[in-house]
Amino acid sequence: MDAKTLQKIKEELVKRQASIEKELASFAEKTDAEKNAYVSRFPEYGSESDDNAQEVNQYTTNLEAERILEKSLKDIKNSLKKIDKGDYGICKYCGKEIEAKRLLIRPDSSACVACKRKLQNQK
Repeated sequence: MDAKTLQKIKEELVKRQASIEKELASFAEKTDAEKNAYVSRFPEYGSESDDNAQEVNQYTTNLEAERILEKSLKDIKNSLKKIDKGDYGICKYCGKEIEAKRLLIRPDSSACVACKRKLQNQK
């Protein structure tokens, strides 16, 4: 992959990382930066039963969002580490180079299109 494309991908990853961290900070506290660990805050809307139901609903929504965002953050950080080490863009299943077009669309991808299709067809 050429240096210009790799730089463009790295910039996109850094931008996505900042966006995800900002979104997580809006409803969760960071507990471990190295492990991308966050803990959702329990919202406080009031003491009425309707308020309590709304709090529980929002909290469970936040927990799922936290899980998804933490995984995305982990994938992004792994991709950035691979760029720094010089082994970014290699499929973790077949060891071949992932197409630049795929990485430009989904820069945290760790599998080529062929391997991803195989995995999805097995499910």
